Amino acid sequence: METERQRKIIHVDMDCFYAAVEMRDDPSLRDIPLAVGGSADRRGVISTCNYIAREYGVHSAMATAYAKRLCPDLRVIPGRMSYYREVSRQIREIFHRYTDIIEPLSLDEAFLDVSEAPHHEGSATLIAESIREAIRSELHLTASAGVAPNKFIAKICSDENKPDGQYVVRPEDVEAFCRDLPLKKIPGVGKVTVKRLSAQGLNTCNDIRELGEQECVRRFGSLGALLFKRSHGIDNRELTTNWVRKSVSVERTFPEDINDIEGAILAMANLLPELRRRLEKHADRNIRNLQVKLKFADFNQTTIERGALTLDESLFHELLPLAWERGQGQGIRLLGLGVSFRDENRIAEAAQLNLF
Repeated sequence: METERQRKIIHVDMDCFYAAVEMRDDPSLRDIPLAVGGSADRRGVISTCNYIAREYGVHSAMATAYAKRLCPDLRVIPGRMSYYREVSRQIREIFHRYTDIIEPLSLDEAFLDVSEAPHHEGSATLIAESIREAIRSELHLTASAGVAPNKFIAKICSDENKPDGQYVVRPEDVEAFCRDLPLKKIPGVGKVTVKRLSAQGLNTCNDIRELGEQECVRRFGSLGALLFKRSHGIDNRELTTNWVRKSVSVERTFPEDINDIEGAILAMANLLPELRRRLEKHADRNIRNLQVKLKFADFNQTTIERGALTLDESLFHELLPLAWERGQGQGIRLLGLGVSFRDENRIAEAAQLNLF
């Protein structure tokens, strides 16, 4: 079986980050159910909430109106994204005291490779504790951490002792840790895939092990190959430290459903200037395609795309009616426009291969 180079990976995940920042800055918010997100009367969505609110079943990506039904006393405040980005930058500065090999996943979480870090005699466990203590004492926020030989296990571990805790899996404990791990905990395995696996009696990593690699691949293709590796705790991915943006998009959720195509066309026209503005920062990139996304009244959504070389407004006008038809007469609650870029690295690699 494939083996991996021994590494020391830390996954740091801030605890209810946006809400924690607001509670830090306004102590009166600490002992009440709190959420950061959009307002209920404008079809807002919860970005994050504190642990008091979570006891009522409130969670991120939940409609604010529904969250208020679960927790009538929920205090919902608008987010301050530019401020959160600044706090995130301060957290990143703490990370850089220990390593420059950092893969940010969002404003509130990141992977750190401390394999070669000299701090604390090279102990990843002590480094993680030191990072969390620095965040607590300097920024008055709490973070949880997972420490493991690879990204896959480290990310799972950071959720094991939340909030304000950490969990460590040593190399010699990887096999045992993964054996009874529910497949739904594997990052990237969503609800639909979990149902598909469960229907075949596959619920834990041990079930995948017993099925065998060849049978996993036969049943599930590349997903099966990945699941078999993860079931044994194998993840050879290096940290990605240089990100290249693949797309730019803009979207809007409407206070009331748009029930006719004319209204949708007008809403799209209002979104186009913002999309153009965001594209100005990527004027040197080559466009690959354009997309229109709609979310219908029943919360189902669809995306339709076509190849393009420029921001062609007429193409959006062609795509919108096609996407609209998929709603079968339903109104739309959200409209989005997007642009995907060409992968210049792949183009360069293809050109090099063609030379030979």
